Amino acid sequence: MEHPSVTLKNLAKENNIYDITSKDLATLLDKQDELSKYRKQFAYPRMKTLPKVDLSIVNGEEDCVYLCGHSLGLCPKKTEDVMMEEIKKWKEMGVEGHMNGKYPWAFIEEYIFKQMARLVGCKEIEVWIMNTLSVNLNVMMVPFYRPNPNRHKILIETGAFPSDHIAVEAQIRYHGYDPATSLLIAKPRTGEESIKMDDLIELIEKEGDEIALILFAGVQYYTGQFFDLKRITDAGHKKGCIVGFDLAHAVGNVELKLHDWNVDFACWCTYKYMNSGPGATGGVYLHEKYANENYNLKRHAGWWGVDFENRFKMDNSDLPFVPGPAGFAHSNPPLFSTMGLFASLEQFDDVGIQKLVKKQRLLTGYLELLINTHFNKPNEKQHVSYITPLSIEERGCMLSFAFSFPIENIFAGLVKRGVVCDVRKPKVLRIAPAPFYNSFDDVHRFVQILLDVIEQNKNEN
Repeated sequence: MEHPSVTLKNLAKENNIYDITSKDLATLLDKQDELSKYRKQFAYPRMKTLPKVDLSIVNGEEDCVYLCGHSLGLCPKKTEDVMMEEIKKWKEMGVEGHMNGKYPWAFIEEYIFKQMARLVGCKEIEVWIMNTLSVNLNVMMVPFYRPNPNRHKILIETGAFPSDHIAVEAQIRYHGYDPATSLLIAKPRTGEESIKMDDLIELIEKEGDEIALILFAGVQYYTGQFFDLKRITDAGHKKGCIVGFDLAHAVGNVELKLHDWNVDFACWCTYKYMNSGPGATGGVYLHEKYANENYNLKRHAGWWGVDFENRFKMDNSDLPFVPGPAGFAHSNPPLFSTMGLFASLEQFDDVGIQKLVKKQRLLTGYLELLINTHFNKPNEKQHVSYITPLSIEERGCMLSFAFSFPIENIFAGLVKRGVVCDVRKPKVLRIAPAPFYNSFDDVHRFVQILLDVIEQNKNEN
């Protein structure tokens, strides 16, 4: 597959754009972008609404440069309408809203789980909307981490997000084991940031007989590495391991085929690339083979996992669990945290993940091209290295850059000028142009602001 930088250089040449760092290329790309109309469907923050922007050096009426979708996606304008409709129903109907109106609250998940199934690449029986990520990880480890003296290890990646690491350690201790001997961490080679897939598979083959559960990120939150989920699953199953994934940074970011890859289970939040709002209700995938009654899975149960008709009999007898992950639901989902998914999933259904990935690769490729052109010149003292893999098949929206100099002051300068991104001290910036609402002009503006801030910092020092 041709790297986006090659595509972009050829496009510039065909259109007589001889300076690929000029705004002309960004303008051309935005004109050709078939997804550009979706930006207007989002509430895009302006400079004047951000608390740390210095309005003496920027135009407060301009859009900010929002490149932080890996942390919190922007708000679809339709989300406000959907939520206000339910508030209105609550005001007008009270408890009757549970069973009446356009979206009866008692069945709220029923209206969106099919769309979620399409987004993560699975069958409808294999997905459900419930809880939040950390809760769902623990819910799924009840049936899928069943250690014994011969097979008690959990394999995670180095630098796993605390939602994973803390939950895994707690589960190991709960079962009477010690993380010092039962927590296995896959690490990159010395001097590298990303884990080579061959090394990971070799580790699974070597340690697999003692691994009870492989619980990896789909996309690593710090490096942005998109792991080969199918290859991990195949290797784990070959050694008799259960394989699950935290897809917080993957859902809505990369194309997933969870059923076809034969993944056992997966959990994710929905407020990053899915744009469903802070703390929005999460999702769970469970392979259909576990819906078979022959799999009598252990679980911490709640009444919302019981068949609907039996749920409200109130006699506490004959309570069959719903097949699939819906049978692991504990209670009714919080209404407004779930309503945020309605506008989001409608947009994903409208566009399709393939088109989003296509634009995503051009956006990150354009960012990479500009950074390379401006910083990584021969004999340049200030340079940038990539923590994120350069292969487009091994990354999503986010690029993590390591600068050759401390960037605390640089980050502060970016914030003052209306750039919303993420810093990991002392030298790393995480930048995530999201294809739904980011433009190529956003990327160009970011790089220009970065250059201006670095130059000003030189002069001040």
